[in-house]
Amino acid sequence: MAYFLKISNQKGRTYISIVESFYNPDKKETAHRTYKSLRSVEYWKKKRIDDPISYFQKEVDTLNSERAKEGVRKISDKSPTLYLGYFPLKSIMDKLKIKKYVDYFKLTNSFEFDLFELLSSLTYARSVRPCSKWKTFHEVLPNLYHTYNYSYDQLLDGLSFIGNDYEKFVEIFTVQLKSIYGTDTSKTYFDCTNFYFEIDREDDFRRKGPSKEFRKDPIVGLGLLLDSNQIPIGMKMYPGNESEKPVMRDVISNLKKQNNITGRTIHVADKGLNCAQNIAFSKSNGDGYLFSKSVKGLSAKEKQWVLLEQDFYEKKDKNGKVLYRYKSCIDKFPYDVEHEGKTVTVHLTEKRLLTYNPTLASKKKYEINRMVEKAKSLTLSQAKKNDFGESGKYVNITDNKGKKAIVSINQDAIDKDLKFAGYNLIVTSEIKMTDDDIYSTYHNLWRIEESFRIMKSDLDARPVFVSTEECIKGHFLICYLSVLLERIFQFKVLDNKYSSSDIFNFLKDFKAVKSESKYINTTTYSIFIDNLSKKLDLPLTNYFLSESQIKSMFNFKL
Repeated sequence: MAYFLKISNQKGRTYISIVESFYNPDKKETAHRTYKSLRSVEYWKKKRIDDPISYFQKEVDTLNSERAKEGVRKISDKSPTLYLGYFPLKSIMDKLKIKKYVDYFKLTNSFEFDLFELLSSLTYARSVRPCSKWKTFHEVLPNLYHTYNYSYDQLLDGLSFIGNDYEKFVEIFTVQLKSIYGTDTSKTYFDCTNFYFEIDREDDFRRKGPSKEFRKDPIVGLGLLLDSNQIPIGMKMYPGNESEKPVMRDVISNLKKQNNITGRTIHVADKGLNCAQNIAFSKSNGDGYLFSKSVKGLSAKEKQWVLLEQDFYEKKDKNGKVLYRYKSCIDKFPYDVEHEGKTVTVHLTEKRLLTYNPTLASKKKYEINRMVEKAKSLTLSQAKKNDFGESGKYVNITDNKGKKAIVSINQDAIDKDLKFAGYNLIVTSEIKMTDDDIYSTYHNLWRIEESFRIMKSDLDARPVFVSTEECIKGHFLICYLSVLLERIFQFKVLDNKYSSSDIFNFLKDFKAVKSESKYINTTTYSIFIDNLSKKLDLPLTNYFLSESQIKSMFNFKL
């Protein structure tokens, strides 16, 4: 078969592309596919190519000449692998009818590319293989089942555009989610996190601030509002130098106003955001809270309750292995809050759920003992304080009246950490919540944050796409949409019967390789893909896949 130059007119512009013709054995006829998109004639004329059609016709002639000379088929520099796992996300995107609303941006902007095509393809690419935008364009997009017609420069321009107006795009998805699938905002959840950038210099958006990874790199903060099923319904980004504790309160208020939410919001966060002022803010707004709390920071009476062996229940897996032990109590607990410039002690009724994870305990004890050995070794060598790093919490450094400081092991700190290794405490205002609901709510939000960590690439890999605030926001919008579509699939289609990790593994692993006449399914068998194949009545477990079978997947309506 051969290559030819395709010329098409659209909105007063002439677009060209190199198309490859080939024999389709399924249809028993000649078919065509885009080999290379070449943008518009007008674009190349601006690049001082007077006759772009003649110019690229020569490239077509060269391709046909090389094909004619080929006596033996050789390996290609283009991977034969196709990513197919994103077809459920495409089906959800189609059902949400997002394209109709994104296309309105064309009315006020002279794009030379399809904005919805760019937005959707970047979201699918992020889900099947998270990497830098450079690699996404050159290694992932060409291997999606659908072809996309925009250049790398247009990708960056589009990313900047959607980043500049990211809240509008979040609103489009939230409104359509509510209209098509429904959202339950009688009770909403809030979580926030930060993302660090491996760069030394700050800018107006990437600012050095309190990092959950205890890093000194510039960071960006991100808050998520979720409905009762922990499906994202709002996102807000803020500079990393702003403390999350007061920012959290502002973000929650703004997101609720923006999404017309009047229901009760449960503020869910880790130890870093568990402060009396945030708890007081939750209560004063008629909202609730669900925070984790440091066991080591409890009062002596509360620690005694933690270590009591009585009243514990066990949570086991299907094989009878203990996953964790737990117990709970409801009581009044004191909090010191600021009110009109004074510190006031208030007593709040809350439920506390204590868990003990034996696997986590073993891991924590190993890490503690490793740091202790490091501390002992450095103590013997009379190392400087800065050399101890995190292990420094296990040493006492005493001033020696002008002489060299005395360094000794802090056995009390070691014993304290070993004693409470594996314990975690969750405190909540929702005293009617069951122990299982409290545990799953906190850990579901952890999975959301984990999903972001899985999907985001090394943001410093290509400075070109992290150098501006708009591109950074565009990147995180794509991450947000990937999580949103996955959560809709998980909760609205699969009825929360499978974990996020099961779904993301399928999205990334479901692939096929094009052979002479068919596609070879290279996906490793799993119970999830087998169940999904039966539920959707699609041939997901077939070894051979035809073109029509793959089309049926991408045309499937959930």
